[in-house]
Amino acid sequence: MLESADFLNNQAIELTSRGNFTEAIACYKRAITIERENHLLWFNLGITYQKQGDLRGAKRALTTAYEMNPEDIESIEQLAIVCLDRKEFFEAIQYCQLGLDLNPLNAHLWNTLGVVFFNREEYDFAAEAFERSVSINPYYYDALYNLRDTYSELGNKAGQAECSERLLKLKEPKEDL
Repeated sequence: MLESADFLNNQAIELTSRGNFTEAIACYKRAITIERENHLLWFNLGITYQKQGDLRGAKRALTTAYEMNPEDIESIEQLAIVCLDRKEFFEAIQYCQLGLDLNPLNAHLWNTLGVVFFNREEYDFAAEAFERSVSINPYYYDALYNLRDTYSELGNKAGQAECSERLLKLKEPKEDL
């Protein structure tokens, strides 16, 4: 049986789910030798590097995926997160902006942008980004949590209390009607 990129990709996904990152990366690299221009293989390789903790490898692979398909929001989101984790805040902001130019209603990118500003201690900008995220998706727990912490930094006790109340409601089980 001949190896195919799809088979290797599926095998790598299975290996990654079991925490066998080194073997998964080897499968992705082998698949890429078969289909060098497959942006999904590069994306999956980047995610696996990221899970392994190799942020440098993750950024390289995700950048390749992005360059092959610059309108792939998932690649842009992951690049922003990897840059954030690497404390490359300017690049993280650039990727968030690229993604938001493609889809201004992407709550995840607004949240990531808020996290970048929060890490830079630019709390007013962080609050604005988290507010946008929550306005797009009022049930987005992480954005609401981040907004609460940002309001705390800003001394906005009313906003902080409102977020805390909404977070509690999100945790409460829904009653059957």
